[in-house]
Amino acid sequence: TVGLIIGLIIANLLAYSLSFIPIIGSYLPIILSIILGALGINIGINKKDEIFNFFGYFRNINKVRRKENSKHFVHPKILDTSVIIDGRILDICQTEFLEGELIIPRFVLSELQHIADSSDSLKRNRGRRGLDILNKITKIRKNKIKIVGKDYNEPKEVDAKIIRLAKEIKAKVITNDYNLNKVAQLEGIPVLNINDLSNALKAVILPGEEMNTQIIKEGNGY
Repeated sequence: TVGLIIGLIIANLLAYSLSFIPIIGSYLPIILSIILGALGINIGINKKDEIFNFFGYFRNINKVRRKENSKHFVHPKILDTSVIIDGRILDICQTEFLEGELIIPRFVLSELQHIADSSDSLKRNRGRRGLDILNKITKIRKNKIKIVGKDYNEPKEVDAKIIRLAKEIKAKVITNDYNLNKVAQLEGIPVLNINDLSNALKAVILPGEEMNTQIIKEGNGY
């Protein structure tokens, strides 16, 4: 295991210095190798997830750097739970304005499933709507959408996991969540906010322009 190898490397580094100790010097390197090897195995077993994530982090960094060095690198976009449930992301996908790969983290999908299974009817309907929207996006985007199975023991919060994943793969975050928006910006992560896009696309009415209005329903009390 990785822990055993690291333990033996440390033992070998210390062995030369310890060998000069009178009487017991010839035995200490062997004893130290056994102790540090066993300790390394124990740490490797108990901390295997953290070790794999550590080396996986650097693999992801290298992949991202290779992509960034390519001429036409397009940042992937991570969808959070709020923007999937909102549903307007489906209309945007149909227009093909979004470039690059859409990323759906497994922990976001799990949160959607948890909401869809809620005993609260309002939450349950929102969760099911989110799953339906996601299914339609998958059909539209086809090869341009990816469900990422990577998860983290720490942090526990979904928003914090999204930020960590975005940092690792150099992704942008698509969200409607105000708090996630602000935290991501503080962390230096580009954010695409559907509400900001909606406000930017509102029709501008200039003074003096004429408008046609139509009453579609009579108000109460008239």
